[in-house]
Amino acid sequence: MTTYKDFQFGHDYGFKDQIQRASVSIMNNIAEGSESGTIANYIHFLNIAKGSCAEVRSMLYLADELNYCDHTTVVQSIEQCKKITGSINKLINYLNSRK
Repeated sequence: MTTYKDFQFGHDYGFKDQIQRASVSIMNNIAEGSESGTIANYIHFLNIAKGSCAEVRSMLYLADELNYCDHTTVVQSIEQCKKITGSINKLINYLNSRK
């Protein structure tokens, strides 16, 4: 996800920090869940990752409203977040079928 890089030079440091933290949280929770030891724990962390994805999308809508980023970039990033959420959902469904 390029969101971290898209806002690295932003002047609203609270906004920049929050969107960067949320975007990194997505992959960190997926990684942590994959090493958590149980399918139930993995699914728990995947749900947290989905929540972080929703947070990034929310922040992107705000970025668009505040003109912090080019509208095309925002739309592309939102679509990328939706794809990531869909992939996480597919993984959760797969893991649930293995319980």
